[in-house]
Amino acid sequence: MASSTNSCNIIFHVLLLMQLCSSRAIYENSKNNHMEENHIEIFGKKEHGDLDPALNVFFHVNDLYLGKKMSIYFAVSDPSTTPRLLAREQVDLIPFSSSKLPYLLDFISLAEGSPQAIAMEQTLKQCELEPVPGEIRFCASSLESMLDSTRRILGTDKLKTLTTQIHNLTSPSFTLLQGYTFLKEPLEIHVPDMVACHTMAYPYTVYYCHGQKGHNRVFRIPLGGENGNRVDSIAVCHMDTSMWDHDHVAFRVLGGHPGSSPVCHFLPADNIVWIPSP
Repeated sequence: MASSTNSCNIIFHVLLLMQLCSSRAIYENSKNNHMEENHIEIFGKKEHGDLDPALNVFFHVNDLYLGKKMSIYFAVSDPSTTPRLLAREQVDLIPFSSSKLPYLLDFISLAEGSPQAIAMEQTLKQCELEPVPGEIRFCASSLESMLDSTRRILGTDKLKTLTTQIHNLTSPSFTLLQGYTFLKEPLEIHVPDMVACHTMAYPYTVYYCHGQKGHNRVFRIPLGGENGNRVDSIAVCHMDTSMWDHDHVAFRVLGGHPGSSPVCHFLPADNIVWIPSP
């Protein structure tokens, strides 16, 4: 019986290594696009000085009106180059800590100091940051862990997800950055609490999730693009920024400083907002 169990464990580890190596190949092919298009460091510092087009997601709360026009960058994910979401029993076997980074890099044969290794280090450090007062944050590397943490935070097993839906995505006229018009009055989704989860750069899927009790507003905004594209977007407004870092990229885009005004932003299509379901 013990021999059979050991054999199963060996086979499982071999299969896991094969899956991670496959994820590594996908990660290497997609890392640059993933960092620039799928994940904007909207809740931390931006290392380089120049503002890139992907930061065209921020707006002021007084911009929430019918007919508003603005340039918006909507990231998209190619399923063929998107890191895989692993099962809990798999990720539980893989250390997720910056102190274990050398082991992790050796495990998937990535060179220390490579762009992929640097991205992994940044993700791990982001996930290890202590929350500011009144904030909750966690990183989830499996659907099960994300559900467990979200249920605990929202205090209910009944959850609903909100995501941005991009239509006509295969149209030749679609561009990541284009001018959009608010087609209808933004619809506020009134909820006592929410948890927003953002994809991070990593060899397998990792979500950085956070929320601030009673200080966020969620909106559904239908948008019409200048190229004929239609987006049913989800936007979040953070009403209390008093504890944010002075170097937060939102202040560089919108102006202001911590606590000076609310900050709103659109969510990419691969991000998730969790809310209690009625």
